Amino acid sequence: MNLLITRHDKIGDFVVTLPLFKAIKEQYPSTNITALVSKINFNFAKEIDFIDDVILFDKEDLLETKKQIRKRKFDASISAYIDTDLGKLLFLSKIKKRVAPATKIAQLFFNKRVTQRRSKVEKTEWQYNLDLALALFPEIKLEFSKPLLNIESKKEKRVVFHPGFGGSSDGNLILDDYLRLAKSIKDSSYEIVFTFGPDDEKTKEYISKNIDFEAKLLDSKMSLIEFTKYLSATDVFVSTSTGPMHLAGAVNTKTISFFGNTKFASYERWATISEVENQNNFIVPKDYISEVYFKIEKKLKELVNE
Repeated sequence: MNLLITRHDKIGDFVVTLPLFKAIKEQYPSTNITALVSKINFNFAKEIDFIDDVILFDKEDLLETKKQIRKRKFDASISAYIDTDLGKLLFLSKIKKRVAPATKIAQLFFNKRVTQRRSKVEKTEWQYNLDLALALFPEIKLEFSKPLLNIESKKEKRVVFHPGFGGSSDGNLILDDYLRLAKSIKDSSYEIVFTFGPDDEKTKEYISKNIDFEAKLLDSKMSLIEFTKYLSATDVFVSTSTGPMHLAGAVNTKTISFFGNTKFASYERWATISEVENQNNFIVPKDYISEVYFKIEKKLKELVNE
């Protein structure tokens, strides 16, 4: 089968779709799998060994995107996230079997609709995405080998704090508490690193101005695959629910993760794709109390003292 799998939004959203790719490739290795992704994930997707080809979802030139899809003559597509632009694109590309969640008006462009009701949060986002495989592969086992991304790297004694959130999280520590948390392990044998994405300039400025202990500040010059390799060699990654958290989970790095106190934003929906014992998930309400912070600090100290 010549299969197109689409996920054309942010980093974390693409990562939680990767189990779908991997399960199909491992169990049906003759399937040729192409990913349709947004610009931010394009080069990253090219580096993943269970993806055979990558097409850019170019929202500035959808005619070119359609041309790239049509020339590959796909037998089927699976879309983990849909909107009207994507629906029209796949319909006009004449893909015979088009699988998608039965959601939004865009579902009208798909002829294999899967009722999921994700708002009920009965499983994680990556599990919902994986379920879509059943529409084309009824006998598939909903499992895949872990870690999700098999990047061999020697662990270094390093704790990484990522205080930014790219506008996609509902629960996070304030910056002063990130500094406080990092400072609580300053006398340990671990290197302390703060990382920042391209939208985190003000956050980086605040951290660099207020830090009063030894730590490395790392900006976003690395590619996504280089950053993922860096996280693979990291002992603990501390952040809110955002793309880098999912990258850390994909390589099975221990995570301390912060989530909002709504069902939509909860770890029940957005937990990482890692072994459960490596996940340390905390609900952090908007106006959280000191008790929440101290529980997080206690867990961090436990992890660096293991």
